[in-house]
Amino acid sequence: MTLLFVADLHLRPERPDLSQAFLAFLQQDAAGCDALYLLGDIFEAWIGDDAPMPGLDAIYDELAALSARGTALYFQHGNRDFLVGQAFLDTLGARALPDQQLISVPGGQALLMHGDQLCTDDTEYQAFRVQVRNPAWQQQLLSQTVEERLAIARQLRAASKARGAEKSADIMDVNPQAVSKALTEAGVSLLIHGHTHRPAIHQHQIISNDGEHSGTRIVLGDWDSRGWYLQIDNDGYQLIDFPIKEAAVSRKP
Repeated sequence: MTLLFVADLHLRPERPDLSQAFLAFLQQDAAGCDALYLLGDIFEAWIGDDAPMPGLDAIYDELAALSARGTALYFQHGNRDFLVGQAFLDTLGARALPDQQLISVPGGQALLMHGDQLCTDDTEYQAFRVQVRNPAWQQQLLSQTVEERLAIARQLRAASKARGAEKSADIMDVNPQAVSKALTEAGVSLLIHGHTHRPAIHQHQIISNDGEHSGTRIVLGDWDSRGWYLQIDNDGYQLIDFPIKEAAVSRKP
Protein backbone atom coordinates (compact mmCIF):
# COMPACT_ATOMS: atom_id res chain seq x y z
CA MET A 1 0.00 0.00 0.00
CA THR A 2 1.27 3.46 -0.95
CA LEU A 3 -0.40 6.64 0.32
CA LEU A 4 0.68 10.15 -0.69
CA PHE A 5 -0.12 13.45 1.02
CA VAL A 6 0.34 17.06 -0.18
CA ALA A 7 -0.80 20.48 1.03
CA ASP A 8 -0.18 24.17 0.48
CA LEU A 9 0.60 24.13 -3.23
CA HIS A 10 -1.17 27.51 -3.64
CA LEU A 11 -1.65 26.86 -7.36
CA ARG A 12 -2.36 30.00 -9.37
CA PRO A 13 -1.93 31.23 -12.95
CA GLU A 14 0.93 33.54 -11.90
CA ARG A 15 3.06 30.51 -10.97
CA PRO A 16 2.99 28.14 -13.97
CA ASP A 17 6.11 26.47 -12.58
CA LEU A 18 4.07 25.14 -9.66
CA SER A 19 1.44 23.72 -12.01
CA GLN A 20 4.10 22.07 -14.17
CA ALA A 21 5.82 20.60 -11.12
CA PHE A 22 2.52 19.28 -9.79
CA LEU A 23 1.78 17.70 -13.15
CA ALA A 24 5.15 15.96 -12.99
CA PHE A 25 4.30 14.75 -9.50
CA LEU A 26 0.90 13.42 -10.58
CA GLN A 27 2.26 11.69 -13.68
CA GLN A 28 5.36 10.22 -12.07
CA ASP A 29 5.30 9.99 -8.28
CA ALA A 30 1.55 9.55 -7.83
CA ALA A 31 1.09 7.14 -10.73
CA GLY A 32 -0.21 3.86 -9.35
CA CYS A 33 -0.46 4.96 -5.71
CA ASP A 34 -3.43 3.68 -3.72
CA ALA A 35 -4.56 7.08 -2.48
CA LEU A 36 -3.65 10.74 -2.81
CA TYR A 37 -4.69 13.10 -0.03
CA LEU A 38 -4.93 16.82 -0.83
CA LEU A 39 -4.87 18.46 2.60
CA GLY A 40 -5.91 22.01 1.83
CA ASP A 41 -4.65 25.19 0.20
CA ILE A 42 -4.11 23.31 -3.03
CA PHE A 43 -5.35 26.50 -4.70
CA GLU A 44 -4.29 30.02 -3.80
CA ALA A 45 -7.94 31.05 -3.84
CA TRP A 46 -11.28 29.49 -4.78
CA ILE A 47 -14.34 31.66 -5.26
CA GLY A 48 -16.82 28.92 -6.19
CA ASP A 49 -17.22 25.86 -8.39
CA ASP A 50 -18.87 28.02 -11.04
CA ALA A 51 -15.62 29.96 -11.46
CA PRO A 52 -12.70 27.51 -11.16
CA MET A 53 -9.26 29.06 -11.09
CA PRO A 54 -8.20 29.71 -14.71
CA GLY A 55 -5.08 28.27 -16.30
CA LEU A 56 -5.21 25.01 -14.36
CA ASP A 57 -7.20 22.81 -16.76
CA ALA A 58 -4.28 20.42 -17.20
CA ILE A 59 -4.20 19.92 -13.41
CA TYR A 60 -7.94 19.25 -13.24
CA ASP A 61 -7.70 16.76 -16.12
CA GLU A 62 -4.72 14.94 -14.62
CA LEU A 63 -6.37 14.61 -11.21
CA ALA A 64 -9.49 13.20 -12.87
CA ALA A 65 -7.37 10.79 -14.92
CA LEU A 66 -5.51 9.63 -11.80
CA SER A 67 -8.81 8.95 -10.07
CA ALA A 68 -10.17 7.14 -13.13
CA ARG A 69 -7.12 4.85 -13.12
CA GLY A 70 -7.98 3.67 -9.63
CA THR A 71 -6.22 6.00 -7.21
CA ALA A 72 -8.54 7.11 -4.39
CA LEU A 73 -8.53 10.91 -4.32
CA TYR A 74 -9.39 12.89 -1.17
CA PHE A 75 -9.69 16.63 -0.58
CA GLN A 76 -9.63 18.48 2.74
CA HIS A 77 -10.42 22.19 2.78
CA GLY A 78 -7.78 24.73 3.71
CA ASN A 79 -8.01 28.39 4.59
CA ARG A 80 -7.57 29.41 0.94
CA ASP A 81 -9.84 26.91 -0.80
CA PHE A 82 -12.65 26.44 1.72
CA LEU A 83 -15.23 27.14 -1.03
CA VAL A 84 -14.31 24.08 -3.10
CA GLY A 85 -17.63 22.26 -3.42
CA GLN A 86 -18.88 18.79 -4.18
CA ALA A 87 -19.72 19.72 -7.78
CA PHE A 88 -16.06 20.38 -8.54
CA LEU A 89 -14.88 17.35 -6.58
CA ASP A 90 -17.28 15.18 -8.56
CA THR A 91 -15.55 16.21 -11.79
CA LEU A 92 -12.28 14.95 -10.30
CA GLY A 93 -13.73 11.78 -8.81
CA ALA A 94 -12.60 13.03 -5.39
CA ARG A 95 -14.15 12.69 -1.96
CA ALA A 96 -14.36 15.55 0.53
CA LEU A 97 -12.94 15.03 4.01
CA PRO A 98 -14.11 16.78 7.18
CA ASP A 99 -11.81 19.10 9.13
CA GLN A 100 -10.50 16.11 11.08
CA GLN A 101 -10.30 12.67 9.52
CA LEU A 102 -8.98 9.38 10.84
CA ILE A 103 -7.57 7.03 8.23
CA SER A 104 -5.89 3.65 8.26
CA VAL A 105 -2.22 3.64 7.31
CA PRO A 106 0.29 0.80 7.32
CA GLY A 107 0.98 0.13 10.99
CA GLY A 108 -2.06 1.85 12.48
CA GLN A 109 -4.15 4.99 12.10
CA ALA A 110 -3.43 8.66 11.44
CA LEU A 111 -5.31 11.89 12.04
CA LEU A 112 -5.47 14.27 9.06
CA MET A 113 -6.02 18.02 9.42
CA HIS A 114 -5.24 21.07 7.33
CA GLY A 115 -3.65 22.42 10.50
CA ASP A 116 -4.99 25.95 10.83
CA GLN A 117 -7.34 24.92 13.64
CA LEU A 118 -4.26 24.00 15.70
CA CYS A 119 -2.93 27.58 15.65
CA THR A 120 -5.03 28.53 18.68
CA ASP A 121 -2.68 31.28 19.89
CA ASP A 122 -3.72 33.35 16.87
CA THR A 123 -7.13 34.29 18.23
CA GLU A 124 -7.77 36.83 15.47
CA TYR A 125 -7.32 34.17 12.81
CA GLN A 126 -9.48 31.64 14.70
CA ALA A 127 -12.35 34.17 14.75
CA PHE A 128 -11.91 34.68 11.00
CA ARG A 129 -11.87 30.91 10.48
CA VAL A 130 -15.19 30.52 12.29
CA GLN A 131 -16.70 33.24 10.10
CA VAL A 132 -15.62 31.88 6.71
CA ARG A 133 -16.49 28.28 7.60
CA ASN A 134 -20.05 29.30 8.46
CA PRO A 135 -22.40 27.87 5.77
CA ALA A 136 -24.60 30.98 5.86
CA TRP A 137 -21.60 33.26 5.27
CA GLN A 138 -20.43 31.05 2.42
CA GLN A 139 -23.84 31.03 0.77
CA GLN A 140 -24.04 34.81 1.02
CA LEU A 141 -20.64 35.10 -0.65
CA LEU A 142 -21.50 32.60 -3.39
CA SER A 143 -24.68 34.53 -4.18
CA GLN A 144 -22.60 37.47 -5.41
CA THR A 145 -21.27 37.88 -8.94
CA VAL A 146 -17.93 36.41 -9.97
CA GLU A 147 -16.46 39.92 -10.21
CA GLU A 148 -17.64 40.76 -6.70
CA ARG A 149 -16.23 37.52 -5.32
CA LEU A 150 -12.88 38.13 -7.02
CA ALA A 151 -12.70 41.55 -5.39
CA ILE A 152 -13.51 40.09 -1.98
CA ALA A 153 -10.88 37.35 -2.44
CA ARG A 154 -8.25 39.99 -3.26
CA GLN A 155 -9.22 41.97 -0.16
CA LEU A 156 -9.03 38.89 2.05
CA ARG A 157 -5.58 37.94 0.72
CA ALA A 158 -4.26 41.46 1.20
CA ALA A 159 -5.63 41.64 4.73
CA SER A 160 -4.19 38.22 5.57
CA LYS A 161 -0.77 39.24 4.29
CA ALA A 162 -0.84 42.47 6.28
CA ARG A 163 -1.91 40.72 9.48
CA GLY A 164 0.72 38.03 9.04
CA ALA A 165 3.49 40.63 8.75
CA GLU A 166 2.48 42.02 12.13
CA LYS A 167 2.43 38.72 14.03
CA SER A 168 5.26 36.72 15.54
CA ALA A 169 6.15 33.39 13.96
CA ASP A 170 5.28 31.55 17.18
CA ILE A 171 1.72 32.89 17.23
CA MET A 172 1.12 31.57 13.71
CA ASP A 173 2.49 28.11 14.52
CA VAL A 174 0.53 25.29 16.14
CA ASN A 175 -0.13 25.28 19.86
CA PRO A 176 1.47 22.22 21.55
CA GLN A 177 -1.52 21.71 23.85
CA ALA A 178 -3.90 21.83 20.87
CA VAL A 179 -1.80 19.18 19.10
CA SER A 180 -1.73 16.95 22.17
CA LYS A 181 -5.47 17.33 22.66
CA ALA A 182 -6.26 16.48 19.04
CA LEU A 183 -4.15 13.33 19.15
CA THR A 184 -5.48 12.26 22.55
CA GLU A 185 -9.14 12.78 21.64
CA ALA A 186 -8.65 10.90 18.36
CA GLY A 187 -6.89 8.05 20.18
CA VAL A 188 -3.98 7.93 17.73
CA SER A 189 -0.27 8.70 17.84
CA LEU A 190 0.23 10.11 14.31
CA LEU A 191 -0.94 13.52 13.05
CA ILE A 192 -0.42 14.77 9.49
CA HIS A 193 -1.11 18.39 8.58
CA GLY A 194 0.01 21.39 6.55
CA HIS A 195 -0.79 25.11 6.78
CA THR A 196 2.22 26.35 8.77
CA HIS A 197 4.74 26.03 5.89
CA ARG A 198 7.22 24.47 8.32
CA PRO A 199 7.92 20.98 6.97
CA ALA A 200 9.28 18.67 9.66
CA ILE A 201 8.72 15.46 11.59
CA HIS A 202 8.14 16.14 15.29
CA GLN A 203 8.23 13.47 17.99
CA HIS A 204 6.85 13.51 21.57
CA GLN A 205 3.69 15.42 20.66
CA ILE A 206 1.31 13.92 23.24
CA ILE A 207 1.75 15.62 26.60
CA SER A 208 0.75 13.32 29.46
CA ASN A 209 0.35 14.02 33.16
CA ASP A 210 2.89 11.36 34.14
CA GLY A 211 5.64 13.09 32.19
CA GLU A 212 5.83 10.49 29.44
CA HIS A 213 5.65 11.85 25.91
CA SER A 214 4.69 10.04 22.71
CA GLY A 215 3.13 10.75 19.36
CA THR A 216 4.41 11.97 16.00
CA ARG A 217 3.40 15.07 14.03
CA ILE A 218 4.34 15.30 10.36
CA VAL A 219 4.10 18.78 8.83
CA LEU A 220 3.78 18.96 5.05
CA GLY A 221 5.76 21.67 3.29
CA ASP A 222 4.42 24.42 1.07
CA TRP A 223 5.35 24.45 -2.61
CA ASP A 224 7.52 27.40 -3.58
CA SER A 225 11.17 26.90 -4.45
CA ARG A 226 10.75 23.23 -3.45
CA GLY A 227 7.87 20.81 -3.61
CA TRP A 228 6.97 18.51 -0.71
CA TYR A 229 5.00 15.34 -0.22
CA LEU A 230 4.67 12.61 2.36
CA GLN A 231 4.79 8.98 1.32
CA ILE A 232 3.55 6.23 3.62
CA ASP A 233 3.91 2.62 2.59
CA ASN A 234 4.64 -0.74 4.14
CA ASP A 235 8.24 0.33 4.79
CA GLY A 236 7.26 3.37 6.86
CA TYR A 237 7.03 7.07 6.03
CA GLN A 238 9.18 9.59 4.19
CA LEU A 239 8.83 13.37 3.94
CA ILE A 240 10.21 14.07 0.47
CA ASP A 241 11.19 17.35 -1.17
CA PHE A 242 12.44 18.25 -4.65
CA PRO A 243 13.37 21.42 -6.60
CA ILE A 244 10.35 23.04 -8.23
CA LYS A 245 12.45 24.48 -11.03
CA GLU A 246 13.83 21.12 -12.12
CA ALA A 247 10.44 19.41 -11.90
CA ALA A 248 8.79 22.22 -13.87
CA VAL A 249 11.42 22.14 -16.62
CA SER A 250 11.06 18.38 -16.98
CA ARG A 251 7.38 18.82 -17.88
CA LYS A 252 7.55 22.11 -19.78
CA PRO A 253 5.74 21.86 -23.13
